[in-house]
Amino acid sequence: MSGDDPGPLIRLFGLTGGRARPQGEAFDLMTIVTTAGDAPGPPDLMPEHRSVLALCRRPTPVADVAAHLRLPINITRVILDDLRRDGLVTIDRPRPVAQTIDERIYREVLHGLRSL
Repeated sequence: MSGDDPGPLIRLFGLTGGRARPQGEAFDLMTIVTTAGDAPGPPDLMPEHRSVLALCRRPTPVADVAAHLRLPINITRVILDDLRRDGLVTIDRPRPVAQTIDERIYREVLHGLRSL
């Protein structure tokens, strides 16, 4: 590719409508994306959007979606935001570790420390 040829940058600009970031809440790399329903989506979807819908029939992390599409993570996030906004995918954010540990465990640890 020569220095005058913008190559894939123009294509990426077209995929996202010129956006560099999602309009809604950002996606973590470990956020799980799942296709909503069985419908393939509207007929005017871009091939990348259709690929996401096909891939995410099973719950798939954002990082895996980007790798499958071979697109930068920010571009993938914009595509996912478009699909989320249209109700074509569902998002399941990973819970912070602090929320996954049962309060009972904290009490047992505290009890153990006090008994030392």
